[in-house]
Amino acid sequence: MTTVPQITFNDGKKIPQLGFGVWQVENDKATPAVTKALEVGYRHIDTAAIYGNEEGVGKALAESGIAREDLFITTKLWNDSHAAGDARTAIETSLTKLGLDHVDLYLIHWPATVKYGESYIEAWDAMQEFKAEGLVTSIGVSNFHEVHLAKLNGETPVIDQVELHPTFAQAELRRVLDDRDIVTEAWSPLGQSKDLDNETIGAIAQELGVSPAQVIIRWHLQEGRVVIPKSVTPERIASNFDVFGFELSGEQMDQITGLDEGNRLGGNPETADF
Repeated sequence: MTTVPQITFNDGKKIPQLGFGVWQVENDKATPAVTKALEVGYRHIDTAAIYGNEEGVGKALAESGIAREDLFITTKLWNDSHAAGDARTAIETSLTKLGLDHVDLYLIHWPATVKYGESYIEAWDAMQEFKAEGLVTSIGVSNFHEVHLAKLNGETPVIDQVELHPTFAQAELRRVLDDRDIVTEAWSPLGQSKDLDNETIGAIAQELGVSPAQVIIRWHLQEGRVVIPKSVTPERIASNFDVFGFELSGEQMDQITGLDEGNRLGGNPETADF
């Protein structure tokens, strides 16, 4: 079986660089999708409370027969549960739905300052308690900008999961994260499939005899990010994992990096009102 490279966090723990995401996957469809992902070799699964599919993910994990220590499971704390007591209820609920006694990575999903002010600071304090208790192994954030990171107390997040794809490369934020020894993780790594139609990426894919999605995933990997492509189509789940038999040249990497045009597709963490 293909061995996925791992990245070491600032807390000494490791994360498989290629994972499988289940955003916008319905609960009943999450089970067969995750089952297929595990069959082709994924061991890193990324879900969230707000996705509403933790039970479906947990069912696939339980039925897989894969040892817990060989899995890396991420879930996330939703915006309305930043208060310490609510955060504890949230992690306990997520663990119950997943059928696990701990998750490998727990993230604050959004800073959500427009609606909830700076409550994410209290959530971060609570998450450090969960780590000390063994409910979570590592803690991080999602959709945080420098202004949000600067207000966290105690531990430094191990990772920041943000929208990142060829036409929205987030170079400035990535420099901030590198300076703080925070791993960058890309959600919507294919630009919600929009970047797959880019002519430059298509030409590189044709030259290498691979798919545009494989080219983009390989670009993320070679840039040193964690990447979590999502699909419910068995063939695409397998294809998205088959990215370790080729490499992009320096010129090809530069061509893809040059596609950045600030094309944000999701919410802006500083203005999102949910």
